[in-house]
Amino acid sequence: MAGLAGIILSLFLLMYLAYRGISVLLLAPLLALLAVLVGGDAPLLGTYTQVFMTAAGKFVTTYFPLFLLGAVFGKLMDDSGSAAAIAHWIVARTGARQAILAVVLACAVLTYGGVSLFVVAFAVFPIALALFREAGIPKRLIPGAIALGSFTFTMTAMPGTPAIQNLIPMPYFGTDAFAAPGLGLLASAIMLVGGTAWLGWRSARLQAAGEGFGEAGAPGTRSLGAMAVAEDARPLPPIWLALLPVVVVVGLNYLLSHVVIPAMDTAYLADPKYGATTLDKVKGTWAIIVALAAACVLVLALHWRAMDARESVNTGASGSLLPIFNTASEVGYGAVIASLAAFAVLRDAVLGIAPDNPLISLSVAVNVLAGITGSASGGMSIALEALGSTFAQMAATAGIDPGLVHRVTAISSGGFDALPHNGAVITLLTICGLTHRQSYADVGMVAVAIPVLALVVVILVGSLFGSF
Repeated sequence: MAGLAGIILSLFLLMYLAYRGISVLLLAPLLALLAVLVGGDAPLLGTYTQVFMTAAGKFVTTYFPLFLLGAVFGKLMDDSGSAAAIAHWIVARTGARQAILAVVLACAVLTYGGVSLFVVAFAVFPIALALFREAGIPKRLIPGAIALGSFTFTMTAMPGTPAIQNLIPMPYFGTDAFAAPGLGLLASAIMLVGGTAWLGWRSARLQAAGEGFGEAGAPGTRSLGAMAVAEDARPLPPIWLALLPVVVVVGLNYLLSHVVIPAMDTAYLADPKYGATTLDKVKGTWAIIVALAAACVLVLALHWRAMDARESVNTGASGSLLPIFNTASEVGYGAVIASLAAFAVLRDAVLGIAPDNPLISLSVAVNVLAGITGSASGGMSIALEALGSTFAQMAATAGIDPGLVHRVTAISSGGFDALPHNGAVITLLTICGLTHRQSYADVGMVAVAIPVLALVVVILVGSLFGSF
């Protein structure tokens, strides 16, 4: 029982200390070794170098190009003015009467195109501020609108999204970014329609109670988003030019995944020199690498004179390091926990939740770990590192399509991850100059409750009718 107590203690401390702002780079190895120490059934140093670091290193070698290119692409879209141009164009077409929908759609288009949610929040917040003020919609709903468009359906459910949460499952299940497209669109519709309806209902209720737009932020605060754009008067590119790189990312990703790469001679992958793997395990990664790289080159070619290309590329590249090493550390943590004898108790408990339907136990495992870590990619990575091969085998035995398993895994990562201690939630509220008390109830509804509902529907429909 000591080993099980050590695992539970380390998980609790990981959640608490991460919420208190201590870096996961330090927490993950220290708390993994704490679990080892309490359990007393494994060597500390050997576990650190041979289990933790090996798993973390494997994650970095597999996903570094995706983090790198995604960060560079987001920075280029921001610095070229393309992100702001897309947001302004959508808002201009919908108008102040549909302010909530306009903000949600602006964020959705940008994040689906591969732009970082943090870049999106900074780009869209000033527009949302002006729109909500004009429409008299309470400012406290701005974080909910940005959260709905930025880290719900375009992060986990939309087929083809280049979000890392949609890419991590690919090598585990031999899938690509377009796995179970019909179910992904179904989940996306539930999140978009449900979240927008909730925010519209809340706006009507608050306005009926006499609450107008209010002040720009919490008392005594100034939003980071407003400060970031206070002096931003740069000319923006035309909409077709701004959207072109987004179209390239999605379109080229699909073309490569389903036409070009499957037609290539890749028999050499069976050679141990190339990892003794199969095309299914790498084609999704190859496709998104080429798509993001091409999009980056396109943005540079189109906007070379409008920005400092070297500074943008360097800043984007540097910005990719902390996210990937944070996630890799959480993967290493998961590998250590999975290596402990006491983990068998937790594994059996998770797998026993619905032994005839691994989709249910998988969704519970990913959601719980995402909630504990406050990270969609971190929770998913821990679950897949510990149980990915087990779930893949269970799904194969039950005749469940790998695409369905992929989509359930991705959607599961975007539920409990957005609890109050989530870093993206805290950053979003800071950008908006609002507090948890003012805005988290709505963020929680659109980013936790409704995505979990969408997950339940996908599992039910997928279990009844299979993947489509």
